[in-house]
Amino acid sequence: MANEFAGLIKADLAALNNAASGLVQQAHAIAPAANFAGQPHNNNTFSFAQTMQDAIAGVNAQDVEAGQKMADVDAGRSDDLVGAMLASQEASLSFQMLMQVRNKVMGAVDELIKLPL
Repeated sequence: MANEFAGLIKADLAALNNAASGLVQQAHAIAPAANFAGQPHNNNTFSFAQTMQDAIAGVNAQDVEAGQKMADVDAGRSDDLVGAMLASQEASLSFQMLMQVRNKVMGAVDELIKLPL
């Protein structure tokens, strides 16, 4: 049974890695942050992969918003430097938290793989 869970987790992690790679490739052609709001799930089942994809999309949306605020300040379209800096720090903290969650999940997968049959 542990191998089944490990297999499911590995599949979810592979899907997450693919989604993260896609985000990196699309970093310069990103739609407005409003398009990355969490999409409602079609059914009531829990999907770890979908939850993580939603989290990645949320962190990405925060980064895009912070980048836009900083660009507005740099271009002189806005004088809200404090708001831009706060948005940048929030995006940075969200990314760091996401990386810590990823590290914990990877550690848990490693522990599951080490379990005896």
